[in-house]
Amino acid sequence: MNIVMSDLKKLTRKINTVILIMVFGLMSFFLVSHAMFLVWFSIPTALIYIFGYYLISKERLDIYLRMVYGWLTLYMSVTTVCLGYGFGFHLYSLSMIPIIFYSEYMAYKLGSKSVHAMLYSVLVIICYLLSTGYSAYVKPVYVVDSYIAGLFWIFNSLTVLGFVTFYSWILIRMTIKSDSLLSERANKDPLTGLYNRHYTMEKLKEAYNGDKPRSIAMIDIDNFKLINDGYGHSAGDEVLKKIASVMTEVCGNGTIGRWGGEEFLILFEGTPGIIEKLRSTVEDTVFEFDGRKIDVTVTAGVASMDKEISLDKWIIEADEKLYYGKNNGKNRVVC
Repeated sequence: MNIVMSDLKKLTRKINTVILIMVFGLMSFFLVSHAMFLVWFSIPTALIYIFGYYLISKERLDIYLRMVYGWLTLYMSVTTVCLGYGFGFHLYSLSMIPIIFYSEYMAYKLGSKSVHAMLYSVLVIICYLLSTGYSAYVKPVYVVDSYIAGLFWIFNSLTVLGFVTFYSWILIRMTIKSDSLLSERANKDPLTGLYNRHYTMEKLKEAYNGDKPRSIAMIDIDNFKLINDGYGHSAGDEVLKKIASVMTEVCGNGTIGRWGGEEFLILFEGTPGIIEKLRSTVEDTVFEFDGRKIDVTVTAGVASMDKEISLDKWIIEADEKLYYGKNNGKNRVVC
């Protein structure tokens, strides 16, 4: 959460700086055009964004957004009434609406107050219709050369399109990232980082219905209860995590899942030699917790896919071979 807030503060600070620079630039234009009311109106506008740095530093982005939305809507309406819609200032309402909804999403992600995106968007639309409607039927307060108006329309159009594109890109990235995180949480075991039983079962169904020859290895940590009783459950958790790391290192090309407790299932291609390598690697790996060495070994039962039997029978076959190995010396692979 802190990382999200930090990134959001940096992004907001950059955007605030860009807008503040634009305000000073427009203020200079208004001065040259003798639009004195807009010159004076630019002063509180600049102060709003200067104060925005303080709110950003204090992580009060909810207040900052409300302040900026309200003032930007007012600024858009005033400049449109004073100069006419030929300058394109009214177009900023088009960029505000997706930004408002993006802010609502970020408020949800950060657990802060709702921005009330729909209400703000309706207010923006009302101000847009009133200001452009007024400009369409009433002469602008200030008359400026049409060539300059055209240049401003192009500049404001490009700025608005840039903001809309930029925020749409960010929102899509955020959505993809969130979906990936949700998918990972749904499919991964939180302790070991391996796939959970549900996802592993789905991969088994895919393999069983496919054409490639596959095998499964049902693997169990030997004497795991004694490890928990003798060293504590925290030590047991560390053993599970390290076993998972070894499995990923040795059998990374397969699908590795935590089947339940201290039991794992690996779906793989090729010969059972890879499972024997896994067994020997675990035996040679040093497991320590609080300075105490823990002897850890595993037993595995391997069964090749056979379309003559059902998927459940395939799993049962591997399970039966595992328990044969457990009852006949442990620390071995039974094929």
